[in-house]
Amino acid sequence: MANVYFKPLPPHASAGEVSAAARQLLERFVEREPVSLDSSIPLKVHFGEKRNRTFLRPENYAGILDFLRERGIESCYIETSVLYGGERFERERHIRLAHEHGFTQLLVVIADGARGEEDVAVPVNLHHFSSCHIARLLAEADQVLVLSHFKGHMLAGFGGALKQLSMGFASKGGKMAMHMGVKPRIRRWKCRRCGACLARCNEGAITIGDHPHIDHEKCVGCGACFSICPHHAISILSFGGLWNALFGGRFFREKLAEYAFASSCGKRHIYLNFALNITKGCDCEPHAMKPVLPDIGLFLSSDPVAVDAACWDAAAQRGRKFRGRDILSYAEKCGAGSTCYELIEC
Repeated sequence: MANVYFKPLPPHASAGEVSAAARQLLERFVEREPVSLDSSIPLKVHFGEKRNRTFLRPENYAGILDFLRERGIESCYIETSVLYGGERFERERHIRLAHEHGFTQLLVVIADGARGEEDVAVPVNLHHFSSCHIARLLAEADQVLVLSHFKGHMLAGFGGALKQLSMGFASKGGKMAMHMGVKPRIRRWKCRRCGACLARCNEGAITIGDHPHIDHEKCVGCGACFSICPHHAISILSFGGLWNALFGGRFFREKLAEYAFASSCGKRHIYLNFALNITKGCDCEPHAMKPVLPDIGLFLSSDPVAVDAACWDAAAQRGRKFRGRDILSYAEKCGAGSTCYELIEC
């Protein structure tokens, strides 16, 4: 059974109240749990999509930054590229958007390289994946403070720590594997024969010549060629992939759980969920949304399954049962954590 520390918040809590609550929870956690803090701890955050208004603002993290600074712990904001287009597709524009959204207190680091091509294949040997493609800098980090916004999600049902560990830690290839389960192909009419994909492919699956193509017998679906192509000649679209992304709900959540296991296994991460501005949709949606629940509070644990279970249960007690609770039991089955928890209110 895992301990989950909880700090309730009043409705429409100010950024100062949220910041103070986050610091108090972190202090209580460090005092009571057998945890050691590294000399450098990245903060895994979500910078919010352009035109989104309910993502977690950097002012909410001020207390955490003070806590780390007072202990001489170095940090940075760390994120990964997204699979779809937009400002968060590649590093430079992603960093610019982060700064526009106020994330200027720390260095902003994109963990999977300039275009999402830098990753590590982490072996898991589970039902859907034998290995998972995790962004290189996150795969190499022993301890990350995973700051997650608890809210709804169109495909997953809800998002929290497990969603951050899966989609949030994955490289573009990993995101592609979870969302669509497809292997890319070359659109020959767009290919300029520049060889960028050929140089990046570690499996020798790409042939460049009169008829550029990808050998799907050799391809492992890592997405590096899709990420690196400067001419957008690599396509990941297919009818089967779209069908899986839109209608494969349970399998999608199972894939998320397996990636969450890959990102957390053997690590000493700390998980802090912010159950405020709880919207029906995700922070990736590029439009304003209205909360569907009053602010609940902050939940912190060393167990990502337990902290998500506590958030889901708290929302259900207030009348909102999000879809997708089955991810918790499957993540527990994978070994990512426990659905049993003790709630310790601060």
